[in-house]
Amino acid sequence: MDKDRIEGAGDKMKGSLKEAAGRVTGDSKLQAEGKADKAGGAVKNFVGGVKDTVRDATDGDPRT
Repeated sequence: MDKDRIEGAGDKMKGSLKEAAGRVTGDSKLQAEGKADKAGGAVKNFVGGVKDTVRDATDGDPRT
């Protein structure tokens, strides 16, 4: 598993917590930061998945 996937999952979790805290406290800025963190985490997770796929596809290939 690529480290980007782990970091992405952490960012998504952090974003969910911020968004929920913003919703509870009525802080729209915190809520927006949470949504941005979740989106950034999703992108990191996707990039990590692509790296994993490429790595898995090239394992055992003598040309790499």
